[in-house]
Amino acid sequence: MLDRLGFPQPWLSALLFVTWQFLSEGVSGASIVMGLVLAMVIPQITHGFWPERPAFVKAWKMPAYLLIVLKDIVAASFSVARLILSPRPPRPVFVCYPLQLEHPLAISILASTISLTPGTVSADVSDDQTLLLIHALDAESDQEIIDAIHQRYEKRLMEMFQ
Repeated sequence: MLDRLGFPQPWLSALLFVTWQFLSEGVSGASIVMGLVLAMVIPQITHGFWPERPAFVKAWKMPAYLLIVLKDIVAASFSVARLILSPRPPRPVFVCYPLQLEHPLAISILASTISLTPGTVSADVSDDQTLLLIHALDAESDQEIIDAIHQRYEKRLMEMFQ
């Protein structure tokens, strides 16, 4: 139904509309009209870049996921600061993380989440999208990183997308 109204990507349209309202100088009739126009036009223009509609099965779990990510970003910021200020040298490691996610958007969200968290960076996704190369600033073992990412992020994303 939302396709017929000019919203091929309803979540993107909603995000664009809300973002426009925050960026404008207060909510007014003009800002609402402009927000609706942008929410309709930008997804139409970028429609060719979207291979398929995001397959959120349980989209209502996204706010809880975002809260966990924000909490982890804050906690990791303090951990990295403590590591930098300590005399102990970091133990950097590259980890090949085996992906269980299959949806490209879910893999992108996982890679972005890892890169947003201080101390870790997603470096590459394999061509067959089964491995994610991750650099961790400080880790005792590869398995520690794999277990943490799987428990904190990937399981939740699998619930949302599969």
